[in-house]
Amino acid sequence: MEIKELELKEIIPYARNPRKNKHATEKVAASIKEFGFRQPIVVDSEMVIVAGHTRYYAAKKLKLKTIPVHVANDLSPIKAKAYRIADNRIHEEAEWDDELLALELGELHEMKFSDLTLTGFDTAEIEQYLHLKPSGEGDGAGDDEVVSNYKEQYGVIVVCENEDQQEEIYAKLTEQGYNCKVVVT
Repeated sequence: MEIKELELKEIIPYARNPRKNKHATEKVAASIKEFGFRQPIVVDSEMVIVAGHTRYYAAKKLKLKTIPVHVANDLSPIKAKAYRIADNRIHEEAEWDDELLALELGELHEMKFSDLTLTGFDTAEIEQYLHLKPSGEGDGAGDDEVVSNYKEQYGVIVVCENEDQQEEIYAKLTEQGYNCKVVVT
């Protein structure tokens, strides 16, 4: 996949984009500012956005002159239209594993990551996952104290050769009483 650095003014938002995404622009702009532009915008051969409207608006907000772009010359107009919808819809099928998310956020918190809201979660959500007392509650002392029911968890990832081996190991471990989760990467 070829990625080019193109001027923002060359890119054209799709006029009939059915996704209402301008409300997410602030969070995406903060993410780009902190982590850099990590996903290119996908455009068709006429420079109309196929995927990446929120990144486009975030780049405008940040007053970026150039952005990484993939020109999908191999997509027919009908496939570009279908991909535009699929790109926005498919991610909605994914769900969060609350225990693993809490573990990841907890580690970032312990490592003193500068701003956990850069993960895209707001402060109230982060406090819920970290089992922190919400701001303004309690005696005012130690708003960042961990509630006593917090239980640290440990995990092991086993890399399998194939799906059959994964099923076999999963079955053995669950028989032994381990709480297992299947992951495909």
